[in-house]
Amino acid sequence: MTKQRFRHLTLLGVLTIPKACWPCSVTHVTSGVELVTKADAILRVRAVEYDKPPSNPTIGTNSVPDSVVKFEVLEVIRGHASSELSLHGYLNKFDDFNDQPSPYRFVRPGGRSGSCFANSYRKGADYLLFLKRSEETGQLTVNWAALAPVNEELHSSDDPWLLWVRKQAEQVSK
Repeated sequence: MTKQRFRHLTLLGVLTIPKACWPCSVTHVTSGVELVTKADAILRVRAVEYDKPPSNPTIGTNSVPDSVVKFEVLEVIRGHASSELSLHGYLNKFDDFNDQPSPYRFVRPGGRSGSCFANSYRKGADYLLFLKRSEETGQLTVNWAALAPVNEELHSSDDPWLLWVRKQAEQVSK
C-alpha cells in the first residue's frame, strides 16, 4: 500500500468516527475567578434521586444525558434558587473528586473526555455548582464552561474549593 493511500484511508477513518467520540478540546478553560463572576447562580447541593431515569440504564453518554437528576439546594452562595434543582445527568455509586489542588483549574476526571463536562453524580454526595441560564431553554445548566470545574464533588462542608469560592463570591459582591 502506498503512503498516500495509507494517509487517505487514515484520514477517512478519522472522519467517519462520530463526533461524540472525539476527544474534548477547547481554546480556553474558564478560571475559578471567571466562574464566580460569570455564573448566574452558585449553589452547594446534594444529589437526591432521579427526576427522570435514563431510558436505557446500561448505556451512558458523554453528550447531554436523557436522564435528569434532582438535587436538594443546601446553600446559595450567589444568585437565586428554590429548594430543589434538576439537571441532566446520571446517578452512580462512585466518588469523582477533583484530583487537582484547590482552587481548581480543571474539571474532575469524569469530565475530561467526550462532551467536556462531568455528567455523573453520586447519590447522597454534595456538589458545588456554577450555573448559567441557557440561552436556548432559559433553564439553569452547568454545561456552559467546557473543561472547567463547574460541578465538583465536595469532600465536606469545609472543602477547600468551597471555602475558596465563598471568599471569591464575597469579594465580587463588594
